[in-house]
Amino acid sequence: MTRTKKLGLVGALTLLPGHASAQEAAVAVPTDSVFIFNTLLFLIGGFLVFWMAAGFAMLEAGLVRAKNVTMQLTKNIALFSIAAIMYYVIGYVLMYPGDGWMVPSWLGALGVAILEPVGVTAANADAYDYASTGSDYFFQLMFVATTASIVSGTVAERIKLWPFLIFVAVLAALIYPIQASWSWGGGYLSEIGFSDFAGSTIVHSVGGWAALTGAIILGPRIGKYNKDGKTVPIPGSNLALATLGTFILWLGWFGFNGASQLAMGSVRDAADISRIFANTNTAAAGGAVAALILSQVLYKKPDLTMVLNGALAGLVSITAEPLTPSLGAATLIGAVGGVIVVFAVPMLDKLKIDDVVGAIPVHLVAGIWGTLVVPVTNDGASFGTQLISIVIVGAFVVVTSAVVWLILKAVMGIRVDEETEINGLDMAELGMEAYPEFAKG
Repeated sequence: MTRTKKLGLVGALTLLPGHASAQEAAVAVPTDSVFIFNTLLFLIGGFLVFWMAAGFAMLEAGLVRAKNVTMQLTKNIALFSIAAIMYYVIGYVLMYPGDGWMVPSWLGALGVAILEPVGVTAANADAYDYASTGSDYFFQLMFVATTASIVSGTVAERIKLWPFLIFVAVLAALIYPIQASWSWGGGYLSEIGFSDFAGSTIVHSVGGWAALTGAIILGPRIGKYNKDGKTVPIPGSNLALATLGTFILWLGWFGFNGASQLAMGSVRDAADISRIFANTNTAAAGGAVAALILSQVLYKKPDLTMVLNGALAGLVSITAEPLTPSLGAATLIGAVGGVIVVFAVPMLDKLKIDDVVGAIPVHLVAGIWGTLVVPVTNDGASFGTQLISIVIVGAFVVVTSAVVWLILKAVMGIRVDEETEINGLDMAELGMEAYPEFAKG
């Protein structure tokens, strides 16, 4: 069932189903109340996911060197703004194509989008009986911005600003919405039974695939791997900021997963949302604790960066199905995500793939894990269908991302010169530093 189809069905319900008592089930819920509560869920969930943009910014600012912090902050606020505009002008129409993909009808819809905001105008406010169209649009927008944020950290400290932002524009306008339409827009992956509740694959692995492709084409940072092939640690500038960013992302994830219930107009929906919150939280805790213990065992000392990414991997892992697992199962699902991070980070280094913030293990590898494990707790999902869908989405994103990255590389170059990289991107690309009173790190 797609996001839009589920909304139409759940929002149309006027009885309290599920966990309600027989007496409660006989009480009709006023249509206006259903509409209001569903709309509030989208709006509250949307601004919580928006707050995740701050989390990504702080996480990345803390994990890059001081000489590149301003660049990361600039990229994060710019990518969010560009993604918002491109998704509005093109992406939203592609993600929900309606009756078909005929070019004339699509161009007509695009014209409406440019002249009159799709899903935002007062005239469309009552287009659906389950929630305001504007709230649905606002919530969906935050997911494409999250996808773009994932790419930013991986390619940090050596990519030029404008080629990166052009890539974000293409990702938000075309790559993300096209693949999302196959599932959440009522496309063929939805029809074959693909299940991805809040986007372990549709959001997180898409960002991970795009980041992986970019990192391979871009190459590692200077000095990351020595002539003997050994990895040289490059510490970040501020672990306090990185920790703050992780907690902000953790908080935002309650909106990310909770509001993906897509309805709050009944007792059952409210109960399900509370269950999603609890499972989301415990999965993050499981990932953090697993990474804490495993890094102690492997490295003889706990690694804070592993613990932070372990929590995030736990969150990504539970995102594909945060409703059906028990608390114990959710904790274990998240814990496996934390284990994945501890092993995947050095694996990437062995492959000479430089991921500055660990986004590929967190969002791609843990996203795949979370999507594959859905059938364990959800009887309606099939392992084969989950696997096939992961491969289809991954292949599409890798090919399209590679085409865009390679075109940008050929036309304008995507990597800064050696001197700029050594001295830091802040001064060379932006002419300002995040910490001008301190020596560069």
